[in-house]
Amino acid sequence: MEEKRFAIAITRTCGSGGGSYIGKKLAEHYGIDLYDRKLLRLASDDSGINETIFANADENTKKTLLYRVSQRIYNGEIIPPESGNFVSDQNLFHYQAKILRELLEHESYICVGRAADFVLRDKDNVLSVYLDAPYEFRVKREMERQGIQRAEAEKYINRLDKYRNSYYVYHTGRRWKNPENYDLCLDTSRLGLDACVTLIETYIQLKFGGKS
Repeated sequence: MEEKRFAIAITRTCGSGGGSYIGKKLAEHYGIDLYDRKLLRLASDDSGINETIFANADENTKKTLLYRVSQRIYNGEIIPPESGNFVSDQNLFHYQAKILRELLEHESYICVGRAADFVLRDKDNVLSVYLDAPYEFRVKREMERQGIQRAEAEKYINRLDKYRNSYYVYHTGRRWKNPENYDLCLDTSRLGLDACVTLIETYIQLKFGGKS
């Protein structure tokens, strides 16, 4: 019997250490793809919009007030090419969301960020995971990882967390750190990353069956 397709949508705070590492470990374990930046290429191929525009939108919006002043909650609508808003941040997000939903019809995968938990919220074969850790743990981790001083690590974490929160609110209308948004919330500092991977695998086995 063919195993059921599933997606794991990972949301993480800066410095918790879990997103890329846990995503890669799970992808290796199940032999499935991990989509983060690679999603931009697929969205580019689908829309015909240059991948650089998607990448630049990611970077530029981190430096603007866009996500702090309004909301454009995702509803599945795609803006047509003839529209002046075809390459708007809203439409770029919608194309990424379209790809995530279509991929799930054909394969299992991991997605880090991109508000995937919200995009796939109506699918019963999705596990949404939120990864966090105490602020002090995250600061020390970024100091060690980047070889930087405390003030710089705090600035980096605060800026990236603020962007991720604003991005999430803008596209979903929901609060980023609300545990009600997720199936599973893990403190990476308590368990360690490898134990988090094992716990997620166990949850998947219980929820979806198939490979443990």
